[in-house]
Amino acid sequence: MDRRSFITKAGFAGVGAVAASTLAAPAIAQGNQTWRMVTTWPKNFPGLGVGAQRLADRITAMSGGRLTIQLYAAGELVPPLQALDAVIDGSAEMSHGAAYYWQNKSTALSFFTGVPYGMTSRELTAWVHYLGGQEIWDEIYDQFGVQGFMSGDTGTQAGGWFRNELTGVSDIQGLRFRTPGLGGQVWEKLGASVTNMAAGEIFQALQSGTLDAAEFVGPYNDLALGFHQIAKNYYFPSFIEPGLATECVVDKAKFQELPDDLQAIIKGACAAEYDYVAADFAANDPRALQTLVNDHGVQIRQFPEEILEAGANAAKEIMQGLLDSSDALTKKTAESFVSALNIVRHKTEGTDSLYIQAREKYFQI
Repeated sequence: MDRRSFITKAGFAGVGAVAASTLAAPAIAQGNQTWRMVTTWPKNFPGLGVGAQRLADRITAMSGGRLTIQLYAAGELVPPLQALDAVIDGSAEMSHGAAYYWQNKSTALSFFTGVPYGMTSRELTAWVHYLGGQEIWDEIYDQFGVQGFMSGDTGTQAGGWFRNELTGVSDIQGLRFRTPGLGGQVWEKLGASVTNMAAGEIFQALQSGTLDAAEFVGPYNDLALGFHQIAKNYYFPSFIEPGLATECVVDKAKFQELPDDLQAIIKGACAAEYDYVAADFAANDPRALQTLVNDHGVQIRQFPEEILEAGANAAKEIMQGLLDSSDALTKKTAESFVSALNIVRHKTEGTDSLYIQAREKYFQI
């Protein structure tokens, strides 16, 4: 996909968005309601933006129009990284983004997106749905009058785009790198200068030299964003985002005012989209990667062992700090996450990974 045509279609509005104070109240007529969903993603963005639109359409259809979800892409009503604030202040009823974007509100939120050397996406769903994660997530978001549901899954992400090949930790020193969440803290410990920015801002920052390197999601998204035009060294896999989940956040009071069936529709639609988005990335990441390599000369690389080991040590240090946190809710979240990880990793490492190794070694057709 041509980057310029994609961005034109995406219609980034940036900070020129309509002020939240001018937004109309949600429409309610004859028992029907219209809710606004603001997102952190560009319009028609592969996987994530499309998934958000499909979620909005799914809720609308399943409710028979009783609850219509009107989606606003990044910048159309509010800047992308103010999506959660729009729900908190009542400017919108829903948002679609990633919980670690809001770690400035609560560090504990980072656990519900991607944790360095943490859970894969399937392990994360086990924690959230069956091992106490959702209850803790609710407790965190109760502070802000909202509620979050998992709404998408990218799987294990790519490690990032770098102008130059990385030979060891020394190559990271002073590197200006776009990467969010706890993973950003890992890269900072390795010597990088880390910043976060929304998808539509990254290319220009790379092009201008404001950034030396960047990671976003993986081939499906990164091809559309055009990073290969600036950097040719593409690293796999990410060790900081092993199973990224997106979230749908709702105004909790308005959610609880809905009839039980509409509440169930929102929950069920989010759960369905988690799997649909995962399938979308599973199908299209490999094809996008082939295009990047065959048509654009991208070099696929793996992080040197020195960086992987240093990253793991940094991740353990950060996790221990969270386990010892003076903030009771952060400590509680970290303890629950680690406890769940030590349960679910047995199946992943003792069954799934061994099967993958055997298939790779013996089954080529």
